[in-house]
Amino acid sequence: MFREKTNQYSPREIGRLFKRIKRLKSLARKYKRSEIIQNTLLDISNLAARVEHADEFYAGIQNNLNKLLPADNFFIAILNLQTNRLDVPFFVDEKDQHPSKLYPSEDISQTLHSGLTGYVLKHQTPLLCDNEKYEQLIANNEIVSRGSSCHQWLGVPIFSGEQTIGVLAVQSYNPAICYGDIEMELMTFISQHVAGVIERVQYQHNLEAAIEYRTKELSVAYDKLQREVTERRRAEKLQKSLFEIAELSNADLDDSTFYAELHQIISHLLPANNCYIALLDDTGRNLQFPFYVSQLNVGQPQNRPLADGLTEYILKHKRPSLLDSGDIKSLIQNKLLYAKAPQLNYTETIYQWIGVPLFIQGVVRGALTIYSFSDSQTYQEKDLGLLTFVSQHIASAIERKLSAQSLQQSYEQLEEKVVERTRALATLNQDLEKEIAQRCKVEQQLVHDASHDTLTGLPNRAMFLERLAQAVKHVRRHDSDRFALLFIDLDRFKLINDTLGHIQGDRFLIETARRLNLCIRENDTLGRIGGDEFVILLDSINNNHDAIEVAERILGELATPYQLANQSFTSGASIGIAFSGKNNTDTSESLLKDADAAMYQAKSNGKGCYVIFDDSTSHQQAHDVTLEIELREALKKKALALQYFPIMTLDSQKVVALEPRLYWQHTQLGKIKQAQLANIAEHCNLLKELDLYLIEQLNDDYNKLSVSMNADTHVHLNISSQHLKHKHAVRKLKNRIKQSFFPSDHIWAFFDEKAFVQDSESHINAFDTLKKLNVNIGLSAYGSAHCALSSLSFLPLSGLKLDPSYISHLNHPQHKNLLKAHQLSAQALELELYVDGVKTDLQRQQLASLGFSLGQGQALGETLDSTRLEAPKHHETNRYA
Repeated sequence: MFREKTNQYSPREIGRLFKRIKRLKSLARKYKRSEIIQNTLLDISNLAARVEHADEFYAGIQNNLNKLLPADNFFIAILNLQTNRLDVPFFVDEKDQHPSKLYPSEDISQTLHSGLTGYVLKHQTPLLCDNEKYEQLIANNEIVSRGSSCHQWLGVPIFSGEQTIGVLAVQSYNPAICYGDIEMELMTFISQHVAGVIERVQYQHNLEAAIEYRTKELSVAYDKLQREVTERRRAEKLQKSLFEIAELSNADLDDSTFYAELHQIISHLLPANNCYIALLDDTGRNLQFPFYVSQLNVGQPQNRPLADGLTEYILKHKRPSLLDSGDIKSLIQNKLLYAKAPQLNYTETIYQWIGVPLFIQGVVRGALTIYSFSDSQTYQEKDLGLLTFVSQHIASAIERKLSAQSLQQSYEQLEEKVVERTRALATLNQDLEKEIAQRCKVEQQLVHDASHDTLTGLPNRAMFLERLAQAVKHVRRHDSDRFALLFIDLDRFKLINDTLGHIQGDRFLIETARRLNLCIRENDTLGRIGGDEFVILLDSINNNHDAIEVAERILGELATPYQLANQSFTSGASIGIAFSGKNNTDTSESLLKDADAAMYQAKSNGKGCYVIFDDSTSHQQAHDVTLEIELREALKKKALALQYFPIMTLDSQKVVALEPRLYWQHTQLGKIKQAQLANIAEHCNLLKELDLYLIEQLNDDYNKLSVSMNADTHVHLNISSQHLKHKHAVRKLKNRIKQSFFPSDHIWAFFDEKAFVQDSESHINAFDTLKKLNVNIGLSAYGSAHCALSSLSFLPLSGLKLDPSYISHLNHPQHKNLLKAHQLSAQALELELYVDGVKTDLQRQQLASLGFSLGQGQALGETLDSTRLEAPKHHETNRYA
């Protein structure tokens, strides 16, 4: 029966049934996919609602997207609206790496903008691109080929409001995997959730950043407030301690209580379990320890003499110190501590040590010290500064305490004396009045001495400059008023000091001050600003002639002979004059400098005169520099010539030697003699070169001299002691003398006695070297520096040349005795004695009558000029050959 029923359907009906079944299966698959899509989208929506970080959301999207379509090649590009830069926060691909790694040398934002991602971002519409579409976009220059080629690429824009903020993209490399409108709609839906999550995450990020920033601000403000509170508490504690110290200094306490209270105050500020105060006694040679506390419970140190301990280290250096155990050990190893008194060294257990000097009455009279034995109690630099600050008040408290004690002792003694000497009260009052008067007098004298020269009683440099500054201010306010400044330098003051002694030199200055005072008015100011330098401020002058008249009056007064050491002595002065009103920028210093420059110009003009400062004076220094350059050039070109001064016997006037002296025939200045040449050379350090040039020039004149002088005539060379300062200069001088054409035993090398006295050691060593050349060595200007006779006995000397100043006093009996003593000394030491400066024939006869045999000067012979010497004739033979 069933077979019959089955056979009721025809083949056509059966075919329709199979088609229906197929359609039903297709619908079932579509409904199933719709259900999956619905669930997936619901999961994405839930994911968007619960995630806190974008990275977590992007990974969730990829996982859910794989349920609907192949998303193994998936990435998200986000646009920063402020910088317009693209970034890829999530990237998954089967073939390519992240764009930043795939194109490391390119800017990732520009790379993304030039490809399909930038195309979707620019057009703000979804793009489903296959190979044909991709090639067409490249051909139209709308994109640049980026990454590996794929089968299909699907990208949708991500919108935030009306702005595009990114691109969501998938791609397939397998031709079997294709995308369509459904995938595009699905991607568009997902992009909306991506935009929402990005906005929410960005808002959350901004909110967290704002909270974090505000939290930091509050934390900084709190820390600042905490520091202010701490600092204020510290300041209050310090102020309280200082107030307590001030109260303590005024309290009537015994020493033990006083120092114990001080220690308590210090302990409130710093850990001071180990502390002591050391004070110097009245003699300043012993240390006392009025307070001492230590964790070691040792006894208080006894008074002891000063040694080289830590306390003495602070007293010596007068500055606070923070030392650790290493510093102390280093000082001990360097023998800066406990080298003299090792028995005082108990520093082995000290970890840190602070010492601060105590200044009492402006002098270091003690030290405040705290120290620790372990690292549990450490000190820092701020603790050192705090203790240093507090120590000033502690020192003041101790000073007041000591003063109070001293005053108390004085009161007690006074009471005893009042009891004992009531009847002598009137006498004591008189003594007290005298003492007060004496103190007032001493104070007045101190004020006077601070502004006056102690020798002459004249205003000193400071007071004079103050008055000069007032005068400058006055003339600036009153254009019609003028003043003059005179700078006076005394002549021959050094000679007086060297010859007659410093006592006579002081008498000379006092007398000079008296004479200068006679030359000025009461409203003028005379001051002494140096050894032999005086200055005068001529106030309210009418014209330049007033100052010139004063200068001439001064020169006349100072030219009058002085009576010093029972003999007549003539001096003089050089005066520089400067006037106010020449320049509005004049100051006291500039005017003094101008007057000083004019004074030096007066000295250069020959002393005993005055010079008014002008532009030529200000150019003098430039002239000196030019003169130095010209002198160097003259030495180089051998433009200096020689004059030969004879040394003769005083009786027969026979020439026994010649003294060569250089001179320079300057094109503008005329003839410059050796004395002025030496002065120029000394200023430009050319003295040695000048001497070497002289010896060389002497060789050039040798053949000419051989015609004019006898074979036994000697040569006297005045040589600067600059050659003897070091061995190289001595060697150079020695070689130049060895090259001389004159026999060595005919050469005399004279050195100045003053230079010998100032540096005897260098001269003695050089004399031994030169004596080996068989050269005669002598001292010139003998008697000016009073060289000890004992030193002459062991020097390799052959002769002495007396200072010319002796000749000026031949009529004085004591000078004759002094000359006779020099003569006897030279005879006893077997030295040739020459008299220099014989100006008249009468002096020659007087010296001869005194027993002198050799001399030189204006009265003895005529000079020979090397430029006028005749060359030897061919038939004449050289006497020295």
